[in-house]
Amino acid sequence: MPERVSLDEISKQKGKRKFVTVVSDLDESSLLEVIDSHKSEEIIEVLKAQPIDIRENVKEVSVDMWGGFHKVIKEVFPNALIVIDRFHAMKLVNKALNTLRLLLGFKGLKNRCLLLKNGEDLTPEEKTELLQLFCQSPCLGIAYELKEEFREIYETSKTVKMGLRRFKKWLIYARIMLGQVANTINKYIQEICHYFVSGTTSGVMEGLNNKIKLILRQSYGFKDFDTMREKLLACLF
Repeated sequence: MPERVSLDEISKQKGKRKFVTVVSDLDESSLLEVIDSHKSEEIIEVLKAQPIDIRENVKEVSVDMWGGFHKVIKEVFPNALIVIDRFHAMKLVNKALNTLRLLLGFKGLKNRCLLLKNGEDLTPEEKTELLQLFCQSPCLGIAYELKEEFREIYETSKTVKMGLRRFKKWLIYARIMLGQVANTINKYIQEICHYFVSGTTSGVMEGLNNKIKLILRQSYGFKDFDTMREKLLACLF
């Protein structure tokens, strides 16, 4: 009777756009189901085969920003909050910062690492290099501060209401610098702030995904989906 689950997609074969949907129990760190589809209607059909009392027991479902998962959760888990995974939200902001860096002509792996590294983890030498970078481009400095503020909101907000208020304030400036990414954050802001209910993330799912990829590599492929599903559940349930 899981209370917190996560939904994610994973490719059946590296380099191929053939996805399966995986469902995990976040509290037990275990794989619950593997579905041979990434279409919301087919995912719903498979998950609805589970008894309603099990599905009604789920209180939170952690997902990325793919809209199909939202439809699945509302249909299958009627009592669950949708929680946008913190990692995916932060990844979106980091990607916008990195895109801006390239547009401004600051190429090179070193610049990328300096900008995307957490501010609190920077060495004194790295902080000096970062300040020199911002002297060349104050615009990049503002975008960096927005990235750091976004992370700080996650780190220090204690309630959904507090997180929502601070993210809305953040969006006022982010719309100017980060454009479409800010609009995406705004679209899912309520689900993003559901993180502050109990700090639910898809970290367990990411760990399971790495194990799934390892099993798929070591197995050199499967003759059919059912064999793959049985192997994965036998190893990770």
